Amino acid sequence: MPVAFRHSGLRYYFFSNEGQPPEPPHVHVKGGGRDAKVWLEPEVLIADSYGFNPRELSNILRTVVENRDLIVRAWHDHFGN
Repeated sequence: MPVAFRHSGLRYYFFSNEGQPPEPPHVHVKGGGRDAKVWLEPEVLIADSYGFNPRELSNILRTVVENRDLIVRAWHDHFGN
């Protein structure tokens, strides 16, 4: 699972096997037994979450928006598309 970056105790990462065909660009977020999946395109949105409260999800969205270019570049570098 390639890690794009870490922020505030959370790991922002991809699963190497995202299925066939692969899902659109997104990032998984994990920390403290909590998980979330965030779409990167066409806009940054929470796709799914488990254990994060609304304030934490808001912080995750802000972090993803602030680092979207880095995450999308890492996505394309890893998946080659």
